[in-house]
Amino acid sequence: MLSRMMQDVQPHQPRQKIMMFHAFRHAGHCPLSLSTTDNASPTFLVKDTRAKVTMNIPPLVTAADIATLGPLRLVYVPTGNEQPEGMIRVPINDWIERAKETQSGFDDLVFWQREIDALGVGSHAVSVVLDDGRMTEAARVWFILQYFGLPVVVLNGGLAALDRTPHQAPGRTEPLTLKPGSGMVGLKNRVGLKAELQKIQVFDARSAAEFRGEDLKGNARGGHLPGAAHLSHDALLDGTHLRPAAEIAGMLDAAGLDGSRPIVSHCNGGGRAALAALAAVLAGRDDVHVYYLSFADWAADESCSIV
Repeated sequence: MLSRMMQDVQPHQPRQKIMMFHAFRHAGHCPLSLSTTDNASPTFLVKDTRAKVTMNIPPLVTAADIATLGPLRLVYVPTGNEQPEGMIRVPINDWIERAKETQSGFDDLVFWQREIDALGVGSHAVSVVLDDGRMTEAARVWFILQYFGLPVVVLNGGLAALDRTPHQAPGRTEPLTLKPGSGMVGLKNRVGLKAELQKIQVFDARSAAEFRGEDLKGNARGGHLPGAAHLSHDALLDGTHLRPAAEIAGMLDAAGLDGSRPIVSHCNGGGRAALAALAAVLAGRDDVHVYYLSFADWAADESCSIV
């Protein structure tokens, strides 16, 4: 089971027998029905309260699933100046640049507290994150929010998949305390990854040309981390949608990412790595981390080996 769950989650079955909880809201409550399916995507309901969402929910949802989430807020990650009506807009460029200035990407808690406060998201409602369909930027924001302990999902297919704007919860009014590292997917920095390189499976989600060192993406050095397994992020996608969990699981197995050791995904700057981590979780991998600063950070340190 997922190793970084909230304390209330009690794993009852091995990875191939995932307990699925389906919540149905009624008069402010969430009565539960329980079913067990093999090879299902991770879906966990922890407990119900009226004031706060305290659940580990499936990290990826369809538009049809939105009605089952309870209180929610739509969070849009732009690629330009677009502003879909009725959605919170993430200042993603500011987030990307600030992350580059710290050792792990998320060490400046004052900055992240201010930014997340400005969005108005919190534990009172599930944040449904979407982008223009490329999926990488939605996954990036999903990773960040879940890292700080917030309930968040990604809408598969992005904006085009949303056929209507659902009713949304109001913005958060109570104080929010960020809890770094409390999400289902963990974070690795360069120092930690370098020390643990022989004990993990490195998931390189960059292009084949980047992996071979032919496309430097502005880095001084090219190639890949020793022992890294390569599976390009675009192979995980069918157009604007992540492929089914069983299909992704087969691709990970073929690439040597069987989950027998912790998986650490990376790309060049965080977005594709986040999507790779999301895919790994969907495929049932239960010890997944993101090296958010990724290959650009690794290549800049001459003491870090590249092959």
